[in-house]
Amino acid sequence: MSGQDQRVLRDYTLPQASGITSFIVNPTVEANNSELSPALITFVEWDEFAGHPVDNPNAHLHKFLVKSDIIKINRLSTEVIRLRLFPFSLWDRSSDWLETKEPNSFTTWEGLLRAFLNKYFPPRKTARLRTEITSFTQRDRESRYEGWERFKHLQRQCPHHGVPNWLLARTFHNGLEQSVKTLLDTAAGRALMRESIKAVRALLEEMASNTYHWSSESATPMRGGGKHDANAVTLLASRMDALA
Repeated sequence: MSGQDQRVLRDYTLPQASGITSFIVNPTVEANNSELSPALITFVEWDEFAGHPVDNPNAHLHKFLVKSDIIKINRLSTEVIRLRLFPFSLWDRSSDWLETKEPNSFTTWEGLLRAFLNKYFPPRKTARLRTEITSFTQRDRESRYEGWERFKHLQRQCPHHGVPNWLLARTFHNGLEQSVKTLLDTAAGRALMRESIKAVRALLEEMASNTYHWSSESATPMRGGGKHDANAVTLLASRMDALA
């Protein structure tokens, strides 16, 4: 009789640790001090991703990459460090998702990254955010600065939106209140849509920054003719001259 056949019946009902394997294949590293310290693991766990509908996977990946890219371990490549640390950045639903993958599913960071985004950034979410970007309109009582920052935030949420820069600039311009459009055209010295993409973005950033720093400006966009708008036009016109 083999050793396995000599087990009692109860042994066949107990879980066997030998059948548990990792879902990430870690390359063999010939180094004596290449382990992950508890401090590094805690460092990554500070920004964990739960996998809830309101959680942004792109924001999580950005934070994770910033952290993992500054970590240097003896003879470990950046890819290996990412593969080893990424599971520690997940918890709750996302941790459960990773554990459901087949053993040895991921041999590269690119493969793990693609699977993660496919799970938590499906096409329907991309379509929804792309629609929010291309249908942008300035909200009631939203300042120029707030509108511009919200528009950029939408793009950061979905960096793969695929909307070209010229259309982004035109979408934002078209979504502004008429008084703000007039101010932008005045600052540009002509219709804003006749400027280059680089000049338009520089002008929008300058105007947003200028609006933010006018401490006496109310939350409602200025309606033209005000002292601050006149100052903004003068400042932005000089910036446009410099760009030209």
